[in-house]
Amino acid sequence: MLQAERFHDISCGHRVYGHEGKCKNLHGHNYRIHFVCEGASLDDLGRVIDFGVIKTLLCNWVEDHWDHRMLLWAEDPFYAYLRDIDASVVRVPFNPTAENMAQWLVTVLGPDVLEGTKVRLTEVRIEETRKCNVTYRL
Repeated sequence: MLQAERFHDISCGHRVYGHEGKCKNLHGHNYRIHFVCEGASLDDLGRVIDFGVIKTLLCNWVEDHWDHRMLLWAEDPFYAYLRDIDASVVRVPFNPTAENMAQWLVTVLGPDVLEGTKVRLTEVRIEETRKCNVTYRL
């Protein structure tokens, strides 16, 4: 298999509902999200996928849907309160840890936005801070 990787930076807020420490509070991060696409062969130009396609399909999606937004789990009581007073609150179907975000991007978003291409999103690495990152890989 051949891989192509591109990263994108976004800033967004979240809180980890049920967290035992500071992350139970509303806060934010400057995330760096690495998208790794994999294909069985190269195209006629010798590429797995054009880096611009990764930008258009994956980077632009997180830019449009998560950047400068507040991600809250649908089951978080803060969501029910904040959704009515702030349009930047985004309902997500998972507790918004970096691990859950990475897994959702690979298993839900990737297959949806890459449908019809000859590649699949096989890995997402999210740097939550310069010292802390997670990776979800198929």
